[in-house]
Amino acid sequence: MEGTKGRRHAPAPRRGIALLDVIVGGVMLGIGLSVVLSVTSRSLATQSDGEKRLVASWLADGLLAMVLVEGPVEYPRRYHPRGEFAPPFDGFEFEIDIEAISVGEPYRVTATVRWPGGRNYREVSVETLIARRLGDSFQPRAPADPVDRFARYYEDEDQ
Repeated sequence: MEGTKGRRHAPAPRRGIALLDVIVGGVMLGIGLSVVLSVTSRSLATQSDGEKRLVASWLADGLLAMVLVEGPVEYPRRYHPRGEFAPPFDGFEFEIDIEAISVGEPYRVTATVRWPGGRNYREVSVETLIARRLGDSFQPRAPADPVDRFARYYEDEDQ
């Protein structure tokens, strides 16, 4: 045993370094997960906003189609220029602005659809030109004298 007295023992490895590595790894994992969750929630909010913009665009297109069907002169007489949509589109509001540019020119029609988003309202606005309706009576053109194609066919054969 005397031989072991003169030998020095190697120092024991530090156990605190392993614990520090675990703590740093845990912090880095937490930061990474929080970034992933933040990006995910932001992308879901952006997707929801995109869906609402798409629905608002469809609704604005439908409003412009109604103005086209009724005519820019008759539409304001039959329908209110502002209002809210019925379910399932409740929460969306609309406004139709019909402006006469000059005599003989088409009307400038703007359909605006709004919905609540965040702290204020978001909106989609579509503008187009719509000509005045000149009436519902359609008279197709017809020749002054009716053409008898059957008789003309046989005339050509006889000759």
